[in-house]
Amino acid sequence: MRVILLVLLWLVQPPKVEVLEKPQYQALVEKGYTIIDVRTPKEYAEGHIQGALNINVKSEAFVTEIENLSKSDTLLVYCRSGRRSLYAAQVMVSFGFQKIYDLEGGFLNWESE
Repeated sequence: MRVILLVLLWLVQPPKVEVLEKPQYQALVEKGYTIIDVRTPKEYAEGHIQGALNINVKSEAFVTEIENLSKSDTLLVYCRSGRRSLYAAQVMVSFGFQKIYDLEGGFLNWESE
């Protein structure tokens, strides 16, 4: 019975990835939520949002590394342009993460005026 209730609750309010515009995302960054840069280590080294963790979505260790994060925390993800981060966020949702926000336009958007 408990399992059925959980499934019904999940169907009513499935976890989702919300794509935010830069000002909304920036406000969450300023609140101190965990930021995850899913680009390659080389891309990360060339510039990243201050305080971001680098967890490369293309790495074989991606799933292992995200499993070390709290599934109940609010997580902010981004990549270069928004494609990899949306994929990464969807993978994270499939592993039970509940509150994931993706930066629209990725790091390119973050650096723009």
